[in-house]
Amino acid sequence: MASRLFQSFIHQMKDVIDNTFGVVDSAGTIVACSELGKIGESLGIQPVVSGELIKDNGYTVKLISSSQGESYAVFVEGVDAAAGKTASIIAISFANIKNYYDEKYDKSSLIKNIILDNILPGDIYLKARELYFNSDVNRAVIIVRNLDHNDLSVYDVLQNLFPDRNKDFIISINESDIVLVKEISREIGPRDMENLASSIADTLSGEFYVHSVIGIGTTVSNIKDLARSFKEAQTALEVGKVFDTDKTIVSYDNLGIARLIYQLPTTLCETFLHEVFKRGSIDNLDQETLFTIQRFFENNLNVSETSRKLFVHRNTLVYRLEKIKKITGLDLRQFDHAIVFKIALMVDKYLRSNPIKY
Repeated sequence: MASRLFQSFIHQMKDVIDNTFGVVDSAGTIVACSELGKIGESLGIQPVVSGELIKDNGYTVKLISSSQGESYAVFVEGVDAAAGKTASIIAISFANIKNYYDEKYDKSSLIKNIILDNILPGDIYLKARELYFNSDVNRAVIIVRNLDHNDLSVYDVLQNLFPDRNKDFIISINESDIVLVKEISREIGPRDMENLASSIADTLSGEFYVHSVIGIGTTVSNIKDLARSFKEAQTALEVGKVFDTDKTIVSYDNLGIARLIYQLPTTLCETFLHEVFKRGSIDNLDQETLFTIQRFFENNLNVSETSRKLFVHRNTLVYRLEKIKKITGLDLRQFDHAIVFKIALMVDKYLRSNPIKY
């Protein structure tokens, strides 16, 4: 597609440029030229990887910068100053033309504009029809966040893991976040998506030693809803950073009450904590007591099972629970008190993460 685009403009420009000129790909093969007979031949120059002018074998070559992954370069016959200026002018023109074309007709660009809300809702279906894009299939957004910030291109790894460019789209958002928009069949459920994310994390850590966290948005059946799935995946990562710091995979579907707490105003959270702990602050509880509470919740408020898991006598655990009741006024053996205390612990953890005040 790019070669036809270049050839079209070369055809319009060849009458005003006396020298033979054209475009080569990353292998040095001529893909478009003012002399049609040269197309397919090798220029005889090493692939260009920098933006500097290269003068070799009777030609001046200049890289065409592009927002996409493909690499092309302009060549102009001659090695004098005039050939250098001509090559630079053509390279700038072709770079602008190609970037505009990619932005208008590339499916990945369409997906990126949708998830980042850079396109009007009414234009989404028009663009999709222009690109023969299937708008009504199930898709989910997965965000892979590289925590190591090393030189490895997670983008390239994901491109190799999901090579079908017509169904799966890999999009770079920033230096740490890569988005996978995955087309899925109707029978694929949330658990399957978590398994997929887990396999991505295992590949990155096992083969490339990259520590990552992955957020999963809900499955949507319409292209315009991809922006919602993307925001859900972002929320999953942010909520997980506060409440599930030990998890590598965080799914929006499994955030539970943590999602609600994360969306509450901090002033309301502070008021709630003051109301719950009227007798004393949560800071009055030492780490051993907080650890006991956590284990008590994990064992469904079962005193016998918790004491067994903590390797303490049952009466010792009862004494600790009475101590908590004396400090806070909440008896964790009662379900209503326990759920209030559980929420209070999560709210306290949320506030300690220094959320934006409002």
